[in-house]
Amino acid sequence: MGVRKRQSAELIKEARKSQAFAKLTNVPSSPRKMRLVADLVRGQEAFRALGILKFSNKEAAAKVEKLLRSAIANWEAKNEKKAESGELYISTIHVDCAPMLKRLRPAPQGRGYRIRKRANHVTLFVDTIDNKVKKEA
Repeated sequence: MGVRKRQSAELIKEARKSQAFAKLTNVPSSPRKMRLVADLVRGQEAFRALGILKFSNKEAAAKVEKLLRSAIANWEAKNEKKAESGELYISTIHVDCAPMLKRLRPAPQGRGYRIRKRANHVTLFVDTIDNKVKKEA
């Protein structure tokens, strides 16, 4: 690894120490389905987002709800205080593709159809609303 790349990686690592986030890797559902749920809660206040996810009837919503609870717990551990309603919001949430499992299925006339079993990675950052106001100003 080159010097500049190492320095920028260290800067990113230092910035991450002050942020509260949670990651969910290799979720066995397609990224497209997960992005539908992520779009529901992007930018929402954290406890309101928990309510939205709890009453959503999508399977991915349960996984994102658990991830959001983990991110809130990480924020509480870093700041050594309990999160109150109206204090936290989801600053960033993004869904990336994970490696795909490729399988073959028998098809008519001696052919084989490819089945792609998709998976995804979800990363969720929470931040305080006070910081959101400071960034916009």
